[in-house]
Amino acid sequence: MAAGHRFEPRILGFLCNWCCYAGADLAGVSRYQYPPNMRIIRLMCSGRVDLAHVFRAFATGQDAVFIGGCHINDCHYVTEGNYDALGMVHICKKLLGHIGVNPGRLRLEWVSAGEGIRFAGIMNEFVPIIEKLGPLGKGEGLDEHELKFKLEAAAKLIPYIKLVQTERLRVPVRTEEAYNKFFAGEEFNRLFNELIADRLIHSQIMLLLRDRPLTTGDISEALGLGPSEVARHMNDSSRQGLVRYDSNRRCYVPAIQER
Repeated sequence: MAAGHRFEPRILGFLCNWCCYAGADLAGVSRYQYPPNMRIIRLMCSGRVDLAHVFRAFATGQDAVFIGGCHINDCHYVTEGNYDALGMVHICKKLLGHIGVNPGRLRLEWVSAGEGIRFAGIMNEFVPIIEKLGPLGKGEGLDEHELKFKLEAAAKLIPYIKLVQTERLRVPVRTEEAYNKFFAGEEFNRLFNELIADRLIHSQIMLLLRDRPLTTGDISEALGLGPSEVARHMNDSSRQGLVRYDSNRRCYVPAIQER
């Protein structure tokens, strides 16, 4: 990097058509000053932003993702999609932190159509935060290959995570306070470790085996796990018919090769 070159973060924004997008438009019309780092995708509701959209944005080189929706209890749809966005962002931040990506790179805010100055203020605050974090991956001390590997392993879990969210991670009371309390609590941490963290290790192991057969020691070294923990995962995967042990080469291989 040339001396004196300033890092300009790339930010992808998903903005609700009815509120935040209109607020951003008002900020522009009103000539409120804020950094032009964000490319905007307009969608009908913040609740339509999927985990897959966030991980695809990071996988394609965005340094941060911003989601803007209507204020809580002011959604234009009876489904109250901004609660779905709130729950998704809490889970996504936890998952990002678990793979070593700073959760601060993902931000959710409520902005009404008349809050152009609020939108500009958020951008004036958010962009310098991402500038300070640095480029995605480098700011976390991850090289390009390691970042790609971790993002891909997490992305492969998304269909399963969405099922878990529906069945085990639902918040019974639809208030912002209830959502924030649940996702900041010990019960969510326990469920995340029980239902998602182990699956993430399994997803990483399957990606490693996609490239070449590996011994328990190889996997242990690649993932920084103890041999006994790796052995547990391999036994579980063998019972599920996902991997098999090749006794001739003394290593593990996928039971069914990906096409």
